[in-house]
Amino acid sequence: MDLSGFAGYPSDLGGKAEIKPVGSIGDFVMLAAERVRVFWQPGCTSCLRTKEFLTKSGVDYESINVHGNPAGMEELRKLGARSVPIVARGDKFVFAQTLTDVVKFLDLKVRLQERLSPDELVKKIGLVLPAAGRYVRQIPAEWLDKPFRNRNRPIRVLCHHVFRIVEGFLESVHDGRELTYERIMQDAAPTIRTGDDIARYGANVLARLQDWWKTYPDRSCSRVMDTYFGKHPLHVVLERTAWHPAQHTRQLMLILETLNIEPDRRLTAADLAGLPLPDKAWDDEKEGP
Repeated sequence: MDLSGFAGYPSDLGGKAEIKPVGSIGDFVMLAAERVRVFWQPGCTSCLRTKEFLTKSGVDYESINVHGNPAGMEELRKLGARSVPIVARGDKFVFAQTLTDVVKFLDLKVRLQERLSPDELVKKIGLVLPAAGRYVRQIPAEWLDKPFRNRNRPIRVLCHHVFRIVEGFLESVHDGRELTYERIMQDAAPTIRTGDDIARYGANVLARLQDWWKTYPDRSCSRVMDTYFGKHPLHVVLERTAWHPAQHTRQLMLILETLNIEPDRRLTAADLAGLPLPDKAWDDEKEGP
């Protein structure tokens, strides 16, 4: 999640980290400086997943919510980073959109969930996007321009973003350009305003994804793709293109529940099985550093 315009994963984890004696005050200062830090903000799918992963792996980390936190934003900028989630140790950091990168960065001895095949991932998207379209249509019009909980972003923007993630992926596959944060966060066209508009747009995006997959020759998706979180095999980026909107669709269900509206045909655990999702739909950690 890029923050350039925002206003206002210890190494051996068989158990807890081993604590060794400190020989001097200088050693203590160095150890303190090397503590893992996680920069995040509410509503960010990868942020929540990263924090849950580190907690389950027994990693002690400092949680820095940069949303409305100028001091946290300044720390992030000093690192040279412009998006969250970021996992940092000292003056080094890694983008945390893929847990594989976090594991390598922190030299964690953990085994990650096996990735679904590309064909299975496309099928998962085929379940998620129609569900998101149903839920978007259920959200009352007067709520679309309101923020949700502790994230200062209109619900309308979240609704469009669910589908734009997939559309941005398709654009980069077709034109070969980097999959940038700006690309997946592109604003909706002026003609896409109502819940029905967004849902129709989403149905069109899904149809284009399915048409692409029918004829795409590299069925293993081994081609390397350039993204804002590094160079990765297309398979890895496709997995993120599946679980990222799936997590946001869980948030749409949460919004409806908050409004006492029963989501139309809820996504089930079976529907989402195999996707590397966080346990929770929304990060309820208190704001602040």
